Amino acid sequence: MEELLAKIWEVLSLYGMRVIAAIAILIIGRWVARIIRNTVARIMEKGEVDPTIVSFTRHLTYIALMAFVIVASLGQLGVHTASFIAIIGAAGLAVGLALQGSLANFAAGFLIILFRPFRVGDFIEGAGVAGVVEEIEIFNTQLRTADNKTVIIPNAGLTSDNIVNWSAKGTRRVDMTFGIGYEDDIDKARSIAADILASDERVLKDPPTQIAVSELADSSVNFVVRPWVASGDYWGVYFDTMEAIKKRFDAEGVSIPYPQQDVHLYSHND
Repeated sequence: MEELLAKIWEVLSLYGMRVIAAIAILIIGRWVARIIRNTVARIMEKGEVDPTIVSFTRHLTYIALMAFVIVASLGQLGVHTASFIAIIGAAGLAVGLALQGSLANFAAGFLIILFRPFRVGDFIEGAGVAGVVEEIEIFNTQLRTADNKTVIIPNAGLTSDNIVNWSAKGTRRVDMTFGIGYEDDIDKARSIAADILASDERVLKDPPTQIAVSELADSSVNFVVRPWVASGDYWGVYFDTMEAIKKRFDAEGVSIPYPQQDVHLYSHND
């Protein structure tokens, strides 16, 4: 009986301290993990990082630290953690391979939020779609097209190609081309276009509007007309100028020729 009690006491003495140490590691490690998690979140919030990124990073940091604490606690109990770590690594690799598309979207979303190539409210063109940015999420970006459709684009697809941000500079140049007949007065056509744009308050004075002959085409003399406007006025100025120039050309006898070809017939006497 005494030998049994001595054996029990020996086991308790040996493993009891290990259990206490493991519990202490678990409690203290959890407390430290929470402090680090909150500190990381505060630093990111002070840096004005997107709240979605802050929340995700906060949870990811805590999970990674707690995994380390649990492994350390099990090691204190005498559990061989090498195989345990290998299992975790294999599971992580399998999950990573299964979610590689999502991880690519996450990384792309993080870069979009970090470098800000566009913001909510900007009109952009990317991944073959043009529209107003309504929401930037961690895995995808939501656009509203001109015909009021909602398009959700995976972030990886958006950042893998060129992104055109039409709202970034605040102003845009409206590029238009008009053709007149070879018999028409070039100076008169230029004066009409200049007068129409000068009377439009949406057209900016600086940079100045460019009106110039760009091409002597097959059936017309082509003008480029390039006024500068605020980004929000682009389509309004474009459509109104097109209509106004057509009406003024008609009223003042300036022709807009149709595409045409001259066909010459030759007869041969056999």
